[in-house]
Amino acid sequence: MEMEGKVVKSRFKRVCVFCGSSTGKRKCYRDAAVELAQELVARRLDLVYGGGSIGLMGLVSQAVHHAGGNVLGYTHHSSSTYELFTFLVLVNVSHICGYGTLEELLEVITWAQLGIHDKPVGLLNVDGYYNYLLTFIDKAVDDGFIKPSQRHIIVSAPNATELVQKLEEYVPVHDGIIAKASWEVEQQQQQVPQQVGFNATTFQTQIAL
Repeated sequence: MEMEGKVVKSRFKRVCVFCGSSTGKRKCYRDAAVELAQELVARRLDLVYGGGSIGLMGLVSQAVHHAGGNVLGYTHHSSSTYELFTFLVLVNVSHICGYGTLEELLEVITWAQLGIHDKPVGLLNVDGYYNYLLTFIDKAVDDGFIKPSQRHIIVSAPNATELVQKLEEYVPVHDGIIAKASWEVEQQQQQVPQQVGFNATTFQTQIAL
């Protein structure tokens, strides 16, 4: 990314973006999708997404593609989320979404909680869309159902520039649960390549333009 004549290299190579197959009713969500795409291209980050050409996921992927960025699409038919995550994803961002995308988001947060990965998970909180979700999570921390260190897994910001910068600065907090899960994670990672025969090119999809 160029800033004041200097090139700033991102610590990441790819970003997995979870977002809705609908564009929603408000223009600010569509604008935020395009701004996120522009931020990824500016930082030379590849986009990994759900492979669709409609809704917010379509807007993000097409904007990255038109700007010359690299787009990797996947579907649940081609790979499980875990296999994709293991081989491709270095950071996760959730844009505006509904039930299905929220399930994927909570899954990767839970993996971080269990120590399966230590990658940051970001919420693009456009116009306070995720405020109630964040309030719920804070309530779970207050009432002892989520550890304070695990609340740290999620970072949020109202726009793409601030969010990506927070992800760049993210430092994982390790605790006893992560240490306990590390052996099982190592075993899973050793088994996955033999099970799926992964090739990155199989995830590339044609974007409907």
